[in-house]
Amino acid sequence: MNRPVIAPALALAALASATAAQAQQNACVSPADLSDAVVYVMPVAFDAAKTACGPRLAESGFMTRSGDAYIAQFRDGQNKAWPGAFRFLKTFMDQGGAGKAGKGQDMAAMLSAMPADALRPFVDALVGQMIAGEIKPDSCGKIERGLELLSPLPSENIGGLIAFVVELADVKNPPVCPVAAKGE
Repeated sequence: MNRPVIAPALALAALASATAAQAQQNACVSPADLSDAVVYVMPVAFDAAKTACGPRLAESGFMTRSGDAYIAQFRDGQNKAWPGAFRFLKTFMDQGGAGKAGKGQDMAAMLSAMPADALRPFVDALVGQMIAGEIKPDSCGKIERGLELLSPLPSENIGGLIAFVVELADVKNPPVCPVAAKGE
């Protein structure tokens, strides 16, 4: 996947700790919440890519041929992933991840004031527009190739893999909380 598609996905996808207070105190996101955010945002990102790339997708290509079936496992997991994705989003917004600090703080205040389920349609629409706006015509083939390469993995593994890559890349906005190695 190219960076413009991953960035909005990580901004959610499309969303660190067990509670909001703990998230603010730690100023990092748990790998599980980041994984949930990826799982949650995949259908939103897929729909945005399918819309933006529609005329460029070959009828024999993966997105046209098998994409809907592949993304169905993510759609099925969205309800379960939403709480973690929402915690990720709140942490991201608390750190000014939505742009300028003032806008990020305003958005964080709005997120805190509204029930999580009431925000879902808003988040879906906003993230979908952000992703679609970032997709360049020459990246459609790369997006399709990336999805096809990931398609043998279950959705939980995709979320975990992307969280691991973000942790390895040492992303700072927001950082991924360290995970204790087995046996520590």
